[in-house]
Amino acid sequence: MTVESSPPQVTPDGRVELSDVRPIEDSRFFNPELAPVPIKQRTWTTYNFFALWMGMATNIPSYLLAAGLVAIGMNWLQAFLTITLGNIIVLVPMLLNSHAGTKYGIPFPVFARAFYGIRGANLAALLRAFIACGWFGIQTWVGGQAIHIIVGKLAGTGWSAAPQVLGQPWTLWLSFLAFWALQMVIIWRGMEAVRVLENWAAPLVAVGLVALAAWVLTRAGGFGPIFSEPSKLGWGVDFWKVFAPSLMGMIAFWATLSLNMPDFTRFGGDQRKQAWGQILGLPTTMSFIALLSVITTSGTIVVYGEAIWDPVALTAKFDNPVAVIIGLVMVILATISTNLAANVVSPSYDFSNAVPKLISFRVGGLITGVLGIAIMPWRLISDPRVYIFAWLGFYGGVLAAVAGVLVAGYWVRSRTRLELADLYLERGRYWFSGGWNWRAVAATLVGSVLAVGGAYGGPFPADGLIPFLKPLYDYNWVVGFVAGLLVFLALKENTAKEKTR
Repeated sequence: MTVESSPPQVTPDGRVELSDVRPIEDSRFFNPELAPVPIKQRTWTTYNFFALWMGMATNIPSYLLAAGLVAIGMNWLQAFLTITLGNIIVLVPMLLNSHAGTKYGIPFPVFARAFYGIRGANLAALLRAFIACGWFGIQTWVGGQAIHIIVGKLAGTGWSAAPQVLGQPWTLWLSFLAFWALQMVIIWRGMEAVRVLENWAAPLVAVGLVALAAWVLTRAGGFGPIFSEPSKLGWGVDFWKVFAPSLMGMIAFWATLSLNMPDFTRFGGDQRKQAWGQILGLPTTMSFIALLSVITTSGTIVVYGEAIWDPVALTAKFDNPVAVIIGLVMVILATISTNLAANVVSPSYDFSNAVPKLISFRVGGLITGVLGIAIMPWRLISDPRVYIFAWLGFYGGVLAAVAGVLVAGYWVRSRTRLELADLYLERGRYWFSGGWNWRAVAATLVGSVLAVGGAYGGPFPADGLIPFLKPLYDYNWVVGFVAGLLVFLALKENTAKEKTR
């Protein structure tokens, strides 16, 4: 049952607002940051969402996606097509899940309560949060490397060749921690600081990556030598063996955001603005970055005789120290822009959702920062095969199952209708059994096991964790999404009995 003092207000464009939030303010599942955003504060425009995606997509790990594909044997065209197709596919569940954020003004963990239960939503939210912590660490390590090289160009070999601690110069660890602290200061200022940063950082970063590609083109003698560089895989069996798991990795790259885009779309002015902002922002920006990346990395094969897939390492080869510094400042801007929007905002909400009365958005951001160091990100990006096939592939399959449950629940079961106040209430519509909807949990487990149970390569056994599931791992994201969706729909609900338990 609901305890609203008056029914929700619905705008002509279909957005819903609680008439009075006081009846839910005392709930232990409520805090101001998780509360529905009032209509008057839903002000983000098409450009804001476009700039958000331009800022999030214009980053070094995005660059490393295409560069990594070239490094493992694809030519420029194969890598470009793989990434473009992956981003078009992942845009579908992303837009489907974004709808609830704009309609109800709620973040992802609150949205998940409708299908996992008030308590069970923490399963979906914390799965997403821990992946974000890993990404935060990876991005922070890249930014720390850039700072280390910049200072080394100014201070000399005493800095860059400092004594090693745990396999790295101690000055690199210092740069890593300094960059970490800078980001924590920004996130402490809240969501508005993130929005402003995205609007300004994205165009500057794009200019920097264009300049890097232009420099390589000049050294390589133009497009001809680069575009004529043959694929080491050809277009036969060897290519198709790599294509399927690579495509899943490309989809998995944004599988995290396909879940938690409501964290941003809750501020949207209307559905059209958020949808067009994302359609214009994600596929176009990722394809643009992919093209720059494959041109640049293919060019390094011509210039240096090897694929240099790390733009930080490539920039360090510049003879002009001013060019090095400018290039790496762009890297730092790209990293901060992406890290705060994609990898801190979501887990901040997710950790807050776990204990709303104790963990605020800011405290959640600090937790993310600490876990991002603990996950040892320098190991995750040490090898392109581990980065694409192990890290991206494994978590992508798990999160795909969650996405399947949300799409099935919101669009098929609920037909986009949610009881807004009950998302914050104990013993309400979404309490299910003790706060958990076991059907959503079961669908997630089944989808995850089918998707990643056969994981092989890198840190996994050559025959797969579960050998007979190995063939499915090459299609992990599709398997996880479809299995999660179908299993959830197959398990009939009986909320009339369960919600009162």
